[in-house]
Amino acid sequence: MREPEIELLCSQLASYYVFPDTANEIAKVLRARLDEGAYSDVDDQDFAARVTADLQSVNGDKHLRLLYSHDEVAETGQETAWDPVAYQKEAELAAFGITKVERLKGNVGLLDLRLLHDAGIATPAFVAAMNLIAHTDALIIDLRNNGGGDPNTVALICSYLFDERVHLNDIYSRPDDTTEQYWTLSHVQGPKFGGKKPIYVLTSGRTFSGAEELSYNLQQNERATLIGETTRGGAHPGDRYRVGPHLKSSIPNGRAINPISGTNWEGVGVVPHIAVPADEAFDVAYKKALEHVLTLGDEGPRRLIAEAAAEALIA
Repeated sequence: MREPEIELLCSQLASYYVFPDTANEIAKVLRARLDEGAYSDVDDQDFAARVTADLQSVNGDKHLRLLYSHDEVAETGQETAWDPVAYQKEAELAAFGITKVERLKGNVGLLDLRLLHDAGIATPAFVAAMNLIAHTDALIIDLRNNGGGDPNTVALICSYLFDERVHLNDIYSRPDDTTEQYWTLSHVQGPKFGGKKPIYVLTSGRTFSGAEELSYNLQQNERATLIGETTRGGAHPGDRYRVGPHLKSSIPNGRAINPISGTNWEGVGVVPHIAVPADEAFDVAYKKALEHVLTLGDEGPRRLIAEAAAEALIA
């Protein structure tokens, strides 16, 4: 019998989902599917997959999921299913989501970011990465395999990419009935890349959530050229809640509101400026970056940079 899990999940939807009326509609679908026997005789992993499909069937919210956990989900007595110790270890082992920081031929910076882990623990790593690419002539930010993360980390990264303070995003929280503003920081550690040099952001159909926010923030502020595919389309942040020993729900309890567009990328994704298949996006961006570098001259210390850029262009 899956009735206890379904009823707990419906209760969580009623309490936390960002759109209460939609939560009621989703709960009706789950209970109807339960009565049909759709969740009978399946293990937790299959149950999670079937319920996720039904959760998303009403409005297509890709953040709304039932997740299977190989490790047991502890009963902590807290409202959310959150283990800060395990999360920090996971983030550390993943280098906080920073897969690559590189200075490419021609003095082009590359940041390959797979996740944007919580700024509370990831800030030193992102500061170090941003400092390393600060003096490059152009920057490529690869978000093609990035599943999202903390809006505070998004704001931290953006703080190195503008010269002035910028209002990036707002997030409305249903549990608190409040709206929090996100701005670039007034001060950052170390040198900035700055607000004038070109930035190219690589996207794919896998780019999701906080990575979409980073793309969207830069696009709306006309600070970057997006190259690749339209992103996955998830703009509703949320929390995770215990449903069973190996099950936890992911329930969006907020929604992003961009101060320029007045809306977000939910369901539609972030549309790139230059649409190409994701596996071609880097080559397009690098070519554009190198062409920019060659406009900067070849006098003095720029001679070796220009030679390297010219060599890379014909490689």
